[in-house]
This record gives sequence, C-alpha cells and structure tokens, in this order.
Amino acid sequence: MANLSQPNQQQTQQLIQQLNNGQLPAAEQLAKSLIAKHPNAFMLHHVLALALDGQQKFSESINSYQQAIKLQPKNADLHFNLGIAYNNTNQFNEAIAAYQQAITLNPNFFEAHGNLGTVLQRLGMLNEAVTSYRKGLRINPQDARGHFNLGTALRDQGNLPEAISSYKLAIKLFPNYTDAYNNLGETLRDHGDMDAAVKNYQEALARNPDHPNANYNMGEFLYLAKQYNDAVPHFEKSQLDDWQARSMYCLYKAERFEDFKSQLDHVVKQTRHTSPLIATLATHYAVNFNEPTGYNFCKNGLDFVYQNSIEELAAPNSSLLQSLLSDIENTDIAERVQGMLHYGKQSAGNLFKRPESSFKQLAALVLQEFNRYKTHFSDADCELIQSFPDTLDFTSSWYVKMQQGGHLSPHIHEIGWISGAVYLAMPEQNGDEGAFEYGTHGDDYPMQPNRSVKDFPVANTLPAVGDIVLFPSSLFHRTIPFQSDEQRICIAFDLKPAG
Repeated sequence: MANLSQPNQQQTQQLIQQLNNGQLPAAEQLAKSLIAKHPNAFMLHHVLALALDGQQKFSESINSYQQAIKLQPKNADLHFNLGIAYNNTNQFNEAIAAYQQAITLNPNFFEAHGNLGTVLQRLGMLNEAVTSYRKGLRINPQDARGHFNLGTALRDQGNLPEAISSYKLAIKLFPNYTDAYNNLGETLRDHGDMDAAVKNYQEALARNPDHPNANYNMGEFLYLAKQYNDAVPHFEKSQLDDWQARSMYCLYKAERFEDFKSQLDHVVKQTRHTSPLIATLATHYAVNFNEPTGYNFCKNGLDFVYQNSIEELAAPNSSLLQSLLSDIENTDIAERVQGMLHYGKQSAGNLFKRPESSFKQLAALVLQEFNRYKTHFSDADCELIQSFPDTLDFTSSWYVKMQQGGHLSPHIHEIGWISGAVYLAMPEQNGDEGAFEYGTHGDDYPMQPNRSVKDFPVANTLPAVGDIVLFPSSLFHRTIPFQSDEQRICIAFDLKPAG
C-alpha cells in the first residue's frame, strides 16, 4: 500500500537542489519516483511540472500542473504556468481559460493580463488583446515588455502613432531593449520616417551586432537605397526568412552576375524551389542571358494568373461591397507611405486581421478563391502548386485608393507566395487605363546590351468590380495610369504557407 505521507526533508532538499541546479532530467526522475509513494504531495507535482517545462516537455507538464491544481485549486501561479504550457502546445482556448482563471484568483496579476493579450493577438483578436495589455499596464506601468507587446498589437491594428509611443516607452524603461529598437524602426519605416527607422536599427545593432531582424532591416534599407554591396553582409548575417533571396537580389542589382549565378546554381541543387523572389531573379537571368532556368517555383508565371468574379461582391447592390467601401472610407486606419504608389493612398497594418466583419468576410472569400485556384492548376508540375499546403496565412493585406493619374510602378511581393487583389471600385474604362499589368521585368533590373524590355514577356487584364485576380508572387505587376476622375479601389494581399 502506498505511503500517502509527505517525502522526508532529505528527499525534498535533494529534489529542490536538482531543480535549482538545472539538473532537470534527474529532478524529473526523482519527482516521479517520489510521486509513486506520495501521490498527494503538492510540491512533488509542482516540481515535476517545472522540470518538464524546463525540458520543453510541455504536453507532459500540463498533466502535472493539473494534478497540482487539484491539490491547490486557488493557486494563481499554477493556472498561469498551465496557461503557458497550453500556449506552447498551441492549445489557445485552453490557455485563455487558464490565464483568465489566474486573473480571477489574482486580479492584479499583470503578467497574466500580458500573456492573455499575446494569445488573443495570436488569434487575431486585436481589440481584446489591446484591452488585456492595457489592463496589465495599469497594474504595472513599469513593465517594459508590456509596452512592447502593446506596440505590436497596435501596429497590427494599423495604429502606428500609438505603436510608436508604446515602443518608445518600452525603451525608456529598458534602454537596452534591442527588440523594441528594431520594432520601433519598422513602425517608423511604415509611418514614412526612414531616417528615424534606420537610427533605431543602428541602435539595435549597436547593442547586438548579430540581431537577426535588425540586420535584415538594415539590409533591406541599404538595398532600397541601392547600396547593394553593403546590404549583402547584413542579409547574410541575419540568416532570417528569405535572406538568401535578398542577398541574391543585391548581387544581381549590383551586376555581380558571376556571384549571382554561383548562388543560383547552389540553391537549384541544394534547396527546394520555394522562393518567389529567387524565381523572379532566375527568370530574368534566363531571358537576360538566353539560358534555361532550372528554378522550378513557377517557370512561366504568366500562365498562372487567375481571374474570377466573387458573386457576393459583384451582385447588384451588394451589401458586402457597400460595407467594405464604408469601412475603408470611415474607419480610422493609418496610412502607409508607399514610394511606388502615385496619386493614391495605401493602408497600414494587416487589414484582414482587423475586427470589422466586412474585412473578415472578405478574407474568408479570398481563401475560398485560393482553393479554386489550387484546383484549377492542380496538374501543374511546379512548387507553386505542389508545395502549397492547405493551411494559409495572410502575410499582409491592405487597401489601395487611387484617383486621377493613379498608378503603381512595377514591383513584386517578396514575402508572398500567391499575391492578389479584389476590386471594389474601377474608373471608367478607356482602353487599358487602370488595367492590372503583369510580367517578368521591372524594378530597373539590369539588362544586357543586346536585350530590351520587349524581350521580357508581359500581359494585362482589366478587372471589373467584384473581380479577384490571383497570381504568383514572383511576377512583376503594376497599375496602368488612368485619367478618369473616378476612384480605383482595391484590397490587395499576400498569402503564404502558415508557419
């Protein structure tokens, strides 16, 4: 029969010492052996949960926290730690419930308010996340991490001025907060203050020269400033996301064609062909030098442009269309400065992560259209289709409003996979004015002396109100200028594989 008493003092001290010294596997084994003898000893279940957490055995730690909570159900810290374990296993609803229980037991538990905010933000519940962050900061206004998290949610909402203020408060409280310097720089960039953005990237790098995001952002700034050779080492140091594609871009724009070709041959042999930007470069290089391209993301992107009418938008007197136009016109959404956009406005933040029902409804319709796109091209032997999973994420989404003379210069969306736009208002048709043009040349890519723009394939389409156009993110695209005094309004977006 098991001994239901507490472990002796020597056993307890040994267990605590192992935990404090980081001997987590030993602590785990000792705690389990003692629990077999003392199943109702709260301390044993708590230590076991902490030891499992420390080894990132989060699924196992959940059971141990639950056992400890049965013995001490009013311990707010246990519910808080259980919430962290749920969050680490992507059980978000359970995490929310655990954090809320911790707050019920201890309303001044500012860390629980903050962690609750991060889960809500991850689920796209931005208003609720902001509320949760603010509650935590009212309890502890000196919480630098809380101000940082609030800044991220405000930025997702498109509220750039308040996001900037939150990041600045985080830095004031913790002057060596490298992530806050970097995020402040990104937000200032989106707000159109590039000089201030660069200063904050430099502040982050001064504190941590290896900071991946700050290196990436400095690389991005330098290549936008056409300082391509200086940008390459920043991208290489970042090793972040599409750093290799960005580095290859700089080599190509710097006309270091031998270095570029060496990198291209390497990625063709060593990696899956899943980078839209490398596909853009490889296609341009192939035309430029009259060589076949071995990069099979989507070898002929013009064949993969899809256009369809969304019934819910195209129908006469569409209520969804009117709601979208009203929300675009009347909702307080900050603007993003966009150097390629002429005679128009572009929204900041991620429109499809906002709380308005019109944007949420449109996001769901776009995902349905993507499934139709995938079905339409299902037989295609390229990574664009074959490697695109069913679970998707909107990397970004924004509206673009243009007036007379409005147009976008040729560009690609480097962080997408499939890009697209839904058209809510179109100017009076006059030839190709206002049309969507797509092709294989743009961004002043260098051309060999024996090449001209005419050598690079191009096509266009003139969408109607309610139409959606989807296309590989590797294609250059632009808006042909129009002279009508009517507005041209669309919602553009990038889709990528989730995670």
